[in-house]
Amino acid sequence: MKHDTFLPHSAALLLLLFSVSATLVDSMGINYGQIGNNLPKPEDAVPLIKALGATKVKLYDASAPVLRAFAHTGVEFVVGLGNEYLAKMRDPDNARTWVKSNVQTYLPATNITCITVGNEVLTMTDESYIPHLVPALYSIHAAVVSLNLQNQVTVTTPHSLAVLQSSYPPSSGVFRRDLTGCITQILNFHANTSSPFLINAYPYFAYKDSPKQVSLDFVLFQPNQGVVDPGSNLHYDNMLFAQIDAVHYAVAALGFKNMPVHISETGWPSKGDADEAGATPENAKKYNGNLIKTVCNRKGTPMKPDMGLNIYVFALFNENMKPGPTSERNYGLFKPDRTPVYNIGIDLSSIGSGGSGGGGNKTSPAAGGGSSSSGSPPSAPDNGPSGYLAISSGTTKVSSSSLSSLSFTLVGGILLLAARLLSA
Repeated sequence: MKHDTFLPHSAALLLLLFSVSATLVDSMGINYGQIGNNLPKPEDAVPLIKALGATKVKLYDASAPVLRAFAHTGVEFVVGLGNEYLAKMRDPDNARTWVKSNVQTYLPATNITCITVGNEVLTMTDESYIPHLVPALYSIHAAVVSLNLQNQVTVTTPHSLAVLQSSYPPSSGVFRRDLTGCITQILNFHANTSSPFLINAYPYFAYKDSPKQVSLDFVLFQPNQGVVDPGSNLHYDNMLFAQIDAVHYAVAALGFKNMPVHISETGWPSKGDADEAGATPENAKKYNGNLIKTVCNRKGTPMKPDMGLNIYVFALFNENMKPGPTSERNYGLFKPDRTPVYNIGIDLSSIGSGGSGGGGNKTSPAAGGGSSSSGSPPSAPDNGPSGYLAISSGTTKVSSSSLSSLSFTLVGGILLLAARLLSA
């Protein structure tokens, strides 16, 4: 039963949605994952993203076809450097060559504003990447400065929520003891370069692992009595904000009280295996719709009420070549043929959805795909080192680990999406 219904004639609701602070609206994003062999061509994704009202997109590589397709659109891009390149980036010449070829080349036509160096490096099964992360961060930033792009491009790295030793209640949030030294160096890097700390957070995993103990309303932003953190006396009515504040507390415990924390990935699958509780179109619709509505209607978290939220929804498309359980391939708002996975209330008639959607690069799969009816993906590309392929598979140490994606800021039309996602 839905608790919120979109009323077509409610002028008051529309006025509320469109009068939202631009700072908050501009802080929403979407991940554009590329692990699929049936995705639409990047050119076909442009009008789709415009229809969503998106102005920011986050990639996990620096795909030339995508970056060229979005030239002169004004869309802000986050590009990614895979874990497998970290060791090479310690060399200043390699770093400068990479930034020049994958960032500067596309400026100013394509609006690239951020580089993510690696993905969830600290919680990957392969620990060999960890020693290279901090040097690579500094090397890539130095390359950005050497090319005089520091006012245009920031440098950062996303982490799994598994970097926390404790996350509940939020006031008990602390980083894992074995990672504290490395994370302190990373936080020093962010403080020195004015870049944000990125975390990937999925309340879905908490519910899936303990559906009888975790309130579904609490994880889906539905009306509920919430919980009070006994350590701070702050009230939480959704799990994502509790997770975000746990990170804020962990960061503050290391002496970085004003460090901005951005959520580089969060989402909910629309389909899953028999043991993946809650993975349904209805729940995905509620989670994403309520998330957007929540961001649009309130400032910050209970701990940081005056700090604008920066959240990237995962993902634009379903990705049919991701390994692991069925849920891995079903986080998209859209199927590869550009039809909505569930009703998001956006008029896409001018786009011309349907068709094969097969414009993807077959030799190097690079976009999210639809789920396989059998629940088993086709053979996946060997992208394991990037940490991109799996959210919950063996590419990481913990079940709530890796997702790869893009981010986009939601404005204008996305406000209608926020309301209509909750329609009956």
